[in-house]
Amino acid sequence: MTRRFFGTDGIRGTANSPPMDAETALKVGMAAGRVFTRGEHRHRVVIGKDTRLSGYMIEPAITAGFAAVGMDVFLFGPLPTPAVAMLTRSLRADLGVMISASHNPFHDNGIKLFGPDGYKLSDAVESEIERLMQDGLSDGLAPPARLGRVKRIEDAGARYIEFAKSTFPRALRLEGLRIAIDCANGAAYKVAPTVLWELGAEVIPIGVAPDGFNINLKCGSTDTERLREKVREVRADIGIALDGDADRVLIADEKGRLIDGDQIMAVIARSWHGRELLKGGGVVATVMSNLGLERYLGGLGLTLHRAQVGDRYVVEKMRDAGLNIGGEQSGHIVFNDFTTTGDGLIAALQVLAVMVESGQPLSEVCHLFDPLPQLLENVRYANRSPLEREEVKAGIARIEAGLNGKGRLLIRKSGTEPLIRVMAEAEDEALVREVVGEVVSLLEGARA
Repeated sequence: MTRRFFGTDGIRGTANSPPMDAETALKVGMAAGRVFTRGEHRHRVVIGKDTRLSGYMIEPAITAGFAAVGMDVFLFGPLPTPAVAMLTRSLRADLGVMISASHNPFHDNGIKLFGPDGYKLSDAVESEIERLMQDGLSDGLAPPARLGRVKRIEDAGARYIEFAKSTFPRALRLEGLRIAIDCANGAAYKVAPTVLWELGAEVIPIGVAPDGFNINLKCGSTDTERLREKVREVRADIGIALDGDADRVLIADEKGRLIDGDQIMAVIARSWHGRELLKGGGVVATVMSNLGLERYLGGLGLTLHRAQVGDRYVVEKMRDAGLNIGGEQSGHIVFNDFTTTGDGLIAALQVLAVMVESGQPLSEVCHLFDPLPQLLENVRYANRSPLEREEVKAGIARIEAGLNGKGRLLIRKSGTEPLIRVMAEAEDEALVREVVGEVVSLLEGARA
């Protein structure tokens, strides 16, 4: 069956328009509730959200769907995606839900689902939910006496705060460190600064005044200029930029220079390898990660395994290969020892642990390799993807052949937006710019 609703990271779209409207949310709750009703016990689902205005519409709609099929609903309010995944397991829930469009602007929203093990659902399970959404749901309605109850969990944030702190080495503290953190006016605006402060740091928070509209707006990991300026202004030791649902992170050193997910993975992998904590002799990254990371890890005797883009695919490869570190250049970093999905705050804590132990400034800790020249550009389209056109396929093949093995070209559709992402990488920066420019021109000339 062709998937109508689920993309690479749940369901996502413009708020109050299909598929991100109240009707669809209601159906998702009813269908997912039926799929995860197994046995005679009282079934429960936990639901978190970020700070978008549309969360007030999506949350009650999906809650009604779950209650209609007999599931008890526990509401967390604003809380990071990884916290929802963790609490799904901790509270022995049958299902976890995060209402968020991650790094997208406020007018988008999304629904991410987690199984009872805290992992994102497989394609097969998502397809079964879609089938039920489209084939009718009246058969699964609960009788009046079996309708679900709804309860707000007031201590969900406190539970996550203690969990996040437990991932930081017990022998270390953050005393003496000045940390600027940008919470993107999103889901972590309360919990993330609290974790850092309780571990001893002086915390300079920004992006902690959500109003329903300003999530990811000129702040967070999608726009780090404000954070980098703040780091330089207050002479912070580190800047931490989360996105709207706090499942990704980028970091700025004390000079305000940006550190991406590839460098973060390199830092933590080297540290864990030296302490014999790294499992499987390698790290999982995606096809977007820089060749410089692969070469650096190879020099340590470690292997870089590549997965397709999306933290769910990174996690799948980690589990298959028995590895405990994986992530994306964009800042989704997963530690199987702690989490089941990307967690920006925990990734930042692992970098801080290396920094504290070394006694070195972050600019020295987090520059382990020189990345090869790499350029990424996005091409937006309206209706039909230009990649479906035969003349575009032929043109891309011609451009790629022209590289003659001197570089790498990656072209893919975004799984969450109507965008085509064009990335090239090579030793020669001029060649990278030329190749990306040719592909972008080709796509722009063919888009509908």
